[in-house]
Amino acid sequence: KHAGGVVIAPSKLTDFAPLYCDDTGGGLVTQFDKSDVEDAGLVKFDFLGLRTLTIIDWALKIVNAQRAKLDEPPLDIMAIPLQDRPTFELLKRAETTAVFQLESRGMKDLIKRLLPDCFEDIIALVALFRPGPLQSGMVDDFINRKHGRAELAYPHPQYQHDCLKPVLGPTYGIILYQEQVMQIAQEMGGYTLGGADLLRRAMGKKKPEEMEKQRVLFQAGAVGKGFAEDLASNIFDLMEKFAGYGFNKSHSAAYALVSYQTAWLKTHYPAPFMAAVMSSELDNTDKIVIFIEECRDMKLDYKLPSVNEGEYMFTVNDRGQIVYGLGAIKGLGEGPVENIIAARNAGGPFVNLFEFCERTDPRKVNKRALEALIRSGAFDDWGEDRAILMAAMSEAVQGAEQSAKNTESGMTDLFGETLAVVSRDVYAPFQNVRRWTSKERLLGEKETLGLYVTGHPIDDYESELRRFVPKKIVDLNPEKHPQTIAGLVMSMRTMKNKRGDTMAFVLLDDRSARIEVALFSDAYDECREKLIKDTVIVVEGICSNDEYSGGKKMRVKAVRSIAEARDQSAKELQVSVSSSTLENDGLDRLKGALNVAKGGRCPVVIHYQRAEGAARIRLGDNWRILPNDELLLRLRDECGANNVVINYD
Repeated sequence: KHAGGVVIAPSKLTDFAPLYCDDTGGGLVTQFDKSDVEDAGLVKFDFLGLRTLTIIDWALKIVNAQRAKLDEPPLDIMAIPLQDRPTFELLKRAETTAVFQLESRGMKDLIKRLLPDCFEDIIALVALFRPGPLQSGMVDDFINRKHGRAELAYPHPQYQHDCLKPVLGPTYGIILYQEQVMQIAQEMGGYTLGGADLLRRAMGKKKPEEMEKQRVLFQAGAVGKGFAEDLASNIFDLMEKFAGYGFNKSHSAAYALVSYQTAWLKTHYPAPFMAAVMSSELDNTDKIVIFIEECRDMKLDYKLPSVNEGEYMFTVNDRGQIVYGLGAIKGLGEGPVENIIAARNAGGPFVNLFEFCERTDPRKVNKRALEALIRSGAFDDWGEDRAILMAAMSEAVQGAEQSAKNTESGMTDLFGETLAVVSRDVYAPFQNVRRWTSKERLLGEKETLGLYVTGHPIDDYESELRRFVPKKIVDLNPEKHPQTIAGLVMSMRTMKNKRGDTMAFVLLDDRSARIEVALFSDAYDECREKLIKDTVIVVEGICSNDEYSGGKKMRVKAVRSIAEARDQSAKELQVSVSSSTLENDGLDRLKGALNVAKGGRCPVVIHYQRAEGAARIRLGDNWRILPNDELLLRLRDECGANNVVINYD
């Protein structure tokens, strides 16, 4: 059974083949396989459903909605020019992420070599990017002929004829498509179209006895048309060789058209196209992360999910921004999103969390959904801190539930309760809660959206990193001596070498660029516990060119955590306290925080201040600490954010 295979007949199907019901009982299936079906006289069609066609449709709906506002006619994707220079410039740069059939790493490498500049080249790309052509040398020959580095011949310098130029011209003399084999058989061998198709099939099956029959037919036909027998024999040899790699051009052309249409949309309507692409992957956070990174590379503006602007899918607003789809928030789901949009359509924009909870259904938009909305930034349009919203959430839910009960019992004051929720400062009781650190805020985005949107975790370390890491990733140059960089661990993969030892490849990002660093077994065994995703590390190693990706790579010799890097470079940790800070067990809490972090080399200095004066107290060597993030956060909570400083000078 073929998922998309359909057979048709001029009369009842049972006149040609026995049938049976499929496993579900919902459809009829022939008892013959594809070969027997054909022998019985039936025609089989393969209908392939492509996600990309849906993406194009969604993108066109966004584009045409924009064009309608400008009184412009709708865009017809089938009417776009196939010789659009900006589209081919995008292709030549291999900026083909999200472009149908052209987005894999290997295909991008092939595109950079081939440099397509016409639609025929895209058809050829689809046909060439297969194991047979890649391994046979056909791809290299094709590229060299296209760029004038090899002689054009139709098809071979020693065996060619002018009558084959029209057939082989689009592929620079290479026999690439099955249709070309058929055309050569017609031009030289005098085959009918049906006979040429039989030759194509015989070559595909590679049956020696059948091929010998076809060779005799071809040579006889060629001689009959005035061609030399030696030429005909050698051309047949070439046809037989390339037929093993030949691809169906009609298939390749159909795919190439969809490839070109997506490349054209990405070139001329990038925001609607990328919004449609991401909408097609709502349930695949990993894919959305890749596409958001592509949006950043394309310099496209996008904004966080918004309960007042977002839809279930990704959209584009009137300012040209891609608006994050509410359906892409982890922990939300389609039911809550539909309820939110229905409430917004009925009553207009939401003004605060309490009013939002009153207008939505708590059975659908429950606490779990609210937490996901807060952490993803979907309420940020109100301008309130996410920590305050999280603190107010329980009371907002309780208030909404009470309001619903009042309505059911007839105790509601018509619009009184809603007006009170809108007019009063509903967040006043929660102003004293501790605000989230940028790290906590970004972690919430990562957990609900799959990526950091409003910043980058390395931002908090930027000023101190420059103290002990002189270079950013973008500044790396291949050199023989070791270089030091810092970056956020984005991902890590491990593999076994030939000896069975484990080595690791870690992707680092410092916002200037990304680099994959390699840790061979010794280095990996020594520092594996430091390789934690979403943490900042400092690495030292040898940088070289990556011939495969065209970028840079690094072989790492040593890895330090951010705490270890501080410990080696810091002069001291200075904590400023007042007499009031040390009241109510404040001194014990300070000692407790420092005790947990003991064991490093960094000295601690207490700057103590009271009404009568101030003193600078350097603690003894037994109080030296490892200045990790946990210690700094705890001290800043106790003593104030500006009162805890690492001095490097």
